Amino acid sequence: MNGRNLVVIGISTGGPFTLKDLFSRLPRLPAAFLVVLHITPEMDYRIAMGLDAAANMPVALAQHGERLKGGHVYLAPGGLHLQLEGNQRVKLCDGPRVNYVQPSVDVTMLSLGRSFNGGKLIGAIMTGMGKDGAEGILHMKKIGGVTFAQDEASSTIYGMPKAAVETGAIDFVLPPARMADKLVELLR
Repeated sequence: MNGRNLVVIGISTGGPFTLKDLFSRLPRLPAAFLVVLHITPEMDYRIAMGLDAAANMPVALAQHGERLKGGHVYLAPGGLHLQLEGNQRVKLCDGPRVNYVQPSVDVTMLSLGRSFNGGKLIGAIMTGMGKDGAEGILHMKKIGGVTFAQDEASSTIYGMPKAAVETGAIDFVLPPARMADKLVELLR
C-alpha cells in the first residue's frame, strides 16, 4: 500500500446516502478506506454493491485475513467487529456489542497503532446516533492521526459526530463535499 495511508470512517443512521455522496466525489486515492457502518449481515453486501456503483474506487466487504490495498474501499461486514493488525491486515471477530452496535468503529480505531513509513492515518466520524467512534477518534488523534467529524447541518443525526467533536480531538468539522476536498488535499 502506497505509504500505508489509511482512512477509517465510522457512520450509522443516514450512512448509505452520505457515503455515496462522499465516495462519488473522491477520485481513486493512494489510501485504503475502511468504512465501519452500523449494519446487519442481511444488508451489508447490498450496501457494498450500491457504494461500489457510486464510487471511483472498488468497494467490497472486508474479508478476514485480507491485507488492505491503496485505492480500495472496504466495508466492515454486519454482525462482526473488525480490527486491524499492523494497521493493514483485517481481523474479523465476534464478541459483545460495543456502544450497542456490531460492528463498532471504536473497536476498529482502538486496534490501530502509530503509522509507519510516513503513511497518513485519517479518521472520520459521520452521521449517526449514539457515541460510537468518540473513544476511537481520540485514540487516532493521540497516535498522530488527522481527524474529521461531519458537521451538524449535513448530518441525518448529529449524535456520533457531536460526541466526537466533544472529545476535543477533531481537526476538521465539515460536510461530506468539503470532507472529500480535504481528503484529496491530504492524500494527493
